[in-house]
Amino acid sequence: MGRSTQSKLSSKKLRQVRDAEATKTQILDAAEAEFARYGLSGARTEAIAKGAGVTTAMIYYYFDNKEGLYQAVLQRPVVEMHEGFQQLNLDQFPPEEALKILVKEAIAYEAAHPQRGMLWFQEANQNQGKYFKQGNWQENFAYLIKILERGMAEGCFRQLDPFLTTLHIIGVCNLYFNAYENIKHTRPDLQLLSPEMIDLHTQAAVNFILAGVRCIGD
Repeated sequence: MGRSTQSKLSSKKLRQVRDAEATKTQILDAAEAEFARYGLSGARTEAIAKGAGVTTAMIYYYFDNKEGLYQAVLQRPVVEMHEGFQQLNLDQFPPEEALKILVKEAIAYEAAHPQRGMLWFQEANQNQGKYFKQGNWQENFAYLIKILERGMAEGCFRQLDPFLTTLHIIGVCNLYFNAYENIKHTRPDLQLLSPEMIDLHTQAAVNFILAGVRCIGD
């Protein structure tokens, strides 16, 4: 087999891999919207296929069944957030700066995926976290817990319960998006998901969280 033939086969294989990944992404995006609206029990595979522009057979080819697709949808944010946090190299920054960076990154991620709050609600409501616990969320929580523990050890953060404080910080960052469909009615004069308002939310969240964790008098 000549080099030209090998090159063509290699290019074809690469193209097939890219096409497969693009198709899987389309399916996951459509499935996320469907599961966020109806949960695992109410979601319809036919509706997901229509939203993704593929056949139901294609969904079964990549994900075996609806449950497999649901697990993949829930796992995707775990992986994305882990990779995003890992790239921040938070250990190279002082605890307060690392916390600022992490909070800003978390809010930016939530802003880019505002419907995921409903996805977690449906999972908690319908399945009591059965599939949520299969994702390694502890690893993502650990980034924040480690910053808090480091800050306490260095004396710049007051003594806190790292796990509970992590939950409180997540609430400050996420409620804005997770409860948006309700909150928007309390201030109909504001475009809460506009870039300007998200910037204001981000800065207010950073200031609020830092004020809560700093040593008194700092």
